[in-house]
Amino acid sequence: MKGKGGKKTFPGNLSRVFLPFLGITGAFLLLDRYGVVNPYWIQIFQLACVVAISGMGLNVIYGYTGLFSLGHAAFYGVGAYTAALLMKTYVAAYGGGAFLPMQAAFFCCLLAGGLTAALLGVLVGLPVLRLTSDYLGIATLGFGVIMKVVFDNADSVLPQLGGARGMTGIARMTSIPWVVLGLAATTAVVRNLVDSTFGRALLAIREDEIAASAMGIDTFRYKVIGFTVGCGFAGLAGGLYAHLYTFLHPSNFDFSKSIDVLMIVVLGGMGNMTGTLFASFCWIFLLEGLRVLLPPEYLEFRWVMIPVLLIVTMLLRPQGLLGLRELPFLRSGASR
Repeated sequence: MKGKGGKKTFPGNLSRVFLPFLGITGAFLLLDRYGVVNPYWIQIFQLACVVAISGMGLNVIYGYTGLFSLGHAAFYGVGAYTAALLMKTYVAAYGGGAFLPMQAAFFCCLLAGGLTAALLGVLVGLPVLRLTSDYLGIATLGFGVIMKVVFDNADSVLPQLGGARGMTGIARMTSIPWVVLGLAATTAVVRNLVDSTFGRALLAIREDEIAASAMGIDTFRYKVIGFTVGCGFAGLAGGLYAHLYTFLHPSNFDFSKSIDVLMIVVLGGMGNMTGTLFASFCWIFLLEGLRVLLPPEYLEFRWVMIPVLLIVTMLLRPQGLLGLRELPFLRSGASR
């Protein structure tokens, strides 16, 4: 389908984004099938995809809309616990999938996790998005701390959630096709969102909210929607994470996890999809690579090396590792 001037619209852009990811899926399935790569690194690749989905969500919130959020891990956790609880309940009730095939049930649970996180994003965004800058960051940080306490004590309401002991008995459903296609879908949505009038409004708010308001943009409405979309992606990533490791603990969703995703967005370049993808994979593989390379007695030194690397990067590349450069199939109309 073509719009004015022969420019490809959504279906064409969608195929441009999905084809490279389909190739990646096929390649990793072959590597896994024939044992070319250690299964451990296959799992790390899947984790990197999950983190990249969450990073894309924060990129919408912070990179494109300019909302300084420090509570992203809370929405990640909400999606994880929601999807895991629903899937666990379904397996207990229907066993091998008498009502729905297991993969279809898993898809519904992932959607439910993303929608729950998005709904919570609306409820949180309506009061806190009237704040700006550091005040918004402090408010979202407070929400993240509250949710950590909720996760710790959730077993008092729903014993299946495990509380501080952690949630066990989650079916392992996440696989290479699920994470890669989930990342492809997330990237396609963000890509087309940014290349729309809605995305231009988000960018205008990021650059100068007062000027955007003077031009007739309902800045509060757009900020709430942008925040909601980003939280929904975090919830989707959480659902995939829960069914990758089959165990959830509140410590998986504390403040430090929000900082991890924030660092990924900043390192890759705010408002840069390619940068977020690149930084997500580098971050996860660097952490695990150091775990393999360093002797056990020096393993904790990676938490010294990584901050030093971050400081050097910020000094030499304050605009992020990739700046404004995007892969050809991710470039928006404004950059072509």
